[in-house]
Amino acid sequence: MSADAWIEWSALAEPADEAAGWLISTLGPDAAREWVDVAARDVVEATIMLAGSAPERTITDVVRASERWARRREGARSDDLRERADHCGARVVVRDDAEWPTAVDALGRGAPFALWVRGVEPLAALLPRSVAIVGARSSTSYGDHIASTMAAHAADHGWSVVSGGAYGIDAAAHRGALAAGGRTLAVMAGGVDRLYPAGNGDLLTRVLDQGAIVSEVPPGWAPHRSRFLTRNRLIACATATVVVEAAGRSGALSTANRAAELARPVAAVPGPVTSATSAGCHRLIRDGMAVLVTGGADVLELAGPIELREGDAIDGGAGRGEGSNRAMPEFAAPADRAVFDALGHRAKAVEGLSATAGLTLAEVRAALGRLELAGAVHRDGTGWRRASPPQAKRFGARERPRPRQERDETGQKMREA
Repeated sequence: MSADAWIEWSALAEPADEAAGWLISTLGPDAAREWVDVAARDVVEATIMLAGSAPERTITDVVRASERWARRREGARSDDLRERADHCGARVVVRDDAEWPTAVDALGRGAPFALWVRGVEPLAALLPRSVAIVGARSSTSYGDHIASTMAAHAADHGWSVVSGGAYGIDAAAHRGALAAGGRTLAVMAGGVDRLYPAGNGDLLTRVLDQGAIVSEVPPGWAPHRSRFLTRNRLIACATATVVVEAAGRSGALSTANRAAELARPVAAVPGPVTSATSAGCHRLIRDGMAVLVTGGADVLELAGPIELREGDAIDGGAGRGEGSNRAMPEFAAPADRAVFDALGHRAKAVEGLSATAGLTLAEVRAALGRLELAGAVHRDGTGWRRASPPQAKRFGARERPRPRQERDETGQKMREA
């Protein structure tokens, strides 16, 4: 696949354009780009080229969408886009590159076509072990304090902090990570040539020195309102998402919803019951979408990690004996063990797992997210099931964890667990 084709698609189509995603998944990025040129000349020929590849309605929608892509064809030349990136010190990352963050592949047809990056840290090192901290732009001093201390705690423990670079909670999260000497990633709604909002220019410049800023639109693209909503799905690709403050209608809630759809753990910080700024957080907790957290330790416990150890069977190990070399999770929380036990080789929906494991829907989704990242479970249609032993084996820890030593109240070693 051509890198130039991916680069041009990032300019041809808006972020999260699933019609473009379908076309590319069907034809490949190069042939899809050529198909746009055909559609601009002859709609009938373009329609015939897609005949039989999807239901008629899908093909009709894609043909209609070709008009908006064709209008951008002249401004989507890869050489020109690369020159813009060079001018502002940016680099472009496409799906075949080592720096590509595979976490965004979970977005399916809505995944980015290319990512435009500025900063010292590679994307592939920032997203796999990351916590997204999001919330209100009009935050309170309480929210700013919680966001910055949570971010600092995550950074102190080697986690990257992901947010949107905006005023309020976003800025507090970035500052907390920077103050702790950690890495942070700011996801932009517009091109990375423009540090937006301008009032956070100094902060975002510091982010470049200790992390990176990223966008899925090329340099020169403006941060339109619609692009703030679509960029939220990239933030949701972090290992876990925490909403610190959010009103009843908030972009942070869309980030939380997308994270839940991706089976990523979602958490929310409670506030005063009289605070409109925390109303969205309270609703997430009430509706079972998020787990209540009160500090950085809670967040990292929710986020993982889960490791795989050798010696026990992924399918439960009953009757396998001690000689089994299959991998199973080293569970980070009791909920993970309960969800894993409730799963079998047949797919089971989240609701069924909730009833079997005796957990809330939010707890089940969070556990599934951690187990999926560990390679212990995977999606199967609308449900979930345990991963097959070979797949789990691939994620196995290189070394068996050292025995944990327990101590009594006097500090003396009691036994090895």
